[in-house]
Order: sequence, then C-alpha cells, then structure tokens
Amino acid sequence: MNPYLAGILLGLVLLATVYITGRGLGASGAVKSVVATGVKAAAPDHYESAAIYQDYAAEHPGGTMKSWLVFEVLGVLIGAFISGILSDRIGLKLEKGPSVTNKTRILTAVLGGALFGFGSQLGRGCTSGSALSGMSVMSLGGIVTMMAIFGGAYALAWFFRRLWLR
Repeated sequence: MNPYLAGILLGLVLLATVYITGRGLGASGAVKSVVATGVKAAAPDHYESAAIYQDYAAEHPGGTMKSWLVFEVLGVLIGAFISGILSDRIGLKLEKGPSVTNKTRILTAVLGGALFGFGSQLGRGCTSGSALSGMSVMSLGGIVTMMAIFGGAYALAWFFRRLWLR
C-alpha cells in the first residue's frame, strides 16, 4: 500500500477509535491479557496471591480475554494474513544481512522483542498506545514518546548496522 495513504487511513482509524471507545489503540494490553490468562491456568495459586493479577482482573470483570484489545490484535493478525494472501506474500522468510547467521538473527529478534515488551510495560503502553494514540490527541507525552522511540532507534542503529551491511 502507498505509505501516505496507509498513514492517512491509520490516522482515521485512530480518530474513530478515540471517538468510539474514548481511548486509543494499543497491543500491549492484549499481551497482558494473554499472560494473565496463562498464569491463571498454569499457576492458579500464584495468580490468586499476586496483587498485579487481581488488580488486572478487577479491571476486566467479564474476564481478561474479553478485553476489546484482545479482539483488536486478533483482527490485526487476521487482517495481515488476508493482506498477505491477496498480495501473494504468504511465506516464511528470515530476512537478515549477508554476514549474519540464522541463529544470531533469531536471538537478536527475540531479545529485541523482549526488551521492547518490557519497556512497553514500564512506559504503560506500547508504541501504538503511547506514541500513535497519544499523538493523535496532541498529547505532549505521546509526542515525546514518539521522538524517544525514533531517536533511540537512530542512535542505536549505528551500533547494529554491521548486522545488516557487508
């Protein structure tokens, strides 16, 4: 899709979401719901004794998996799959630089994802929730968050560039 058109459509989706739900988009809440449900199934005693899970369950009286964020993320996954089918881009492919092994690429991707997930909990939301949704309502925090994300990425890119170049 044309990136300018995609940006406009994303802005309209954000605007509609804030108007309809009173809050913006975000994916980290869905991950939190899945984790809480998994802990409840795997370690019910821990789930019942940990205040963080009890507080989260109190916010979702119908059940943590009934959070609209879970359905949002499911919709994103289904939509991405349909888009891949329509554009004939379905397939497993590991993209990496020529001098990077598959193991290094997978480990750095997992480490980066874990750090980003941890950071999203410290920052009380992921990039979608904090930056995009925050910027859509002209929140200073959202603007600062977006600047920090891109500034941090540009600053760290120099150190990791040799993983992709050569």
